Amino acid sequence: MAKFQLNRRKFLTAASLGTSGLLLSGCDAFDGHLGMGDGLRSFLEGANDLTHRAQRLLTRDALAPEFSEADIRQPMRPNGVSAPDDATYKALLSNNFADWRLEVTGLVEKPLSLSLDQLHAMPSRTQITRHDCVEGWSCIAKWTGTPLSLVLDQAVVKPQARYVVFHCLDTIDHNQSGDVKYYGSIDLVDARHPQTILAYGLNGKPLPVENGAPLRARVERQLGYKMPKYLSKIELVSSFAAMGGGRGGYWEDYGYDWYGGI
Repeated sequence: MAKFQLNRRKFLTAASLGTSGLLLSGCDAFDGHLGMGDGLRSFLEGANDLTHRAQRLLTRDALAPEFSEADIRQPMRPNGVSAPDDATYKALLSNNFADWRLEVTGLVEKPLSLSLDQLHAMPSRTQITRHDCVEGWSCIAKWTGTPLSLVLDQAVVKPQARYVVFHCLDTIDHNQSGDVKYYGSIDLVDARHPQTILAYGLNGKPLPVENGAPLRARVERQLGYKMPKYLSKIELVSSFAAMGGGRGGYWEDYGYDWYGGI
């Protein structure tokens, strides 16, 4: 199932040619598979950057719509990997994540290693929001978690940091170097937005495995692929150059828009 979802998403990326979504996408996937040249790639990257800056100007402090309990009409639909087959993840799951830790590293003054109990002990936020998937579906659910801004404050972010990178436990692909773990990123503006939380609860219960247990990101003004599941580490960085394809996320390396705003 995971392989089918992976191929489907790659197909949807390529299929965005000829639509307005093309102007919101990076171009590595298009260059490699469809013969696009550096000129078009540079043009599209510039359009993506312009879109991001325009959205940031218009929505910097805006809140995503929130809903009532009555609007929750179905369980939260899983997306992407829904049952990680990784040995490390399975071992953590078998002990109900008692040994799991969220590492906070990179450009911080005070690196952290937080247990679930420590996150639960911090002030929490609950919000009922709509999840919009790039594949065209949406679902309303209630999320509970720790505001990411509180974790960043505890770690004391260094001035040169520009982005928060989420590193995950689930393997989404394989290459000659081995397993490829999912990763994604947001800038510090979205990281400190009041609705950006590290969610450990869904619809009043602990976060299920299929939805990202023990912890996932919720970045409510962005599309679903910008909300990584199965979190293991948060890294503060000044650049994406040394990560993956240098685009700031797994799907971004395949041509998805880095900002992913709604």
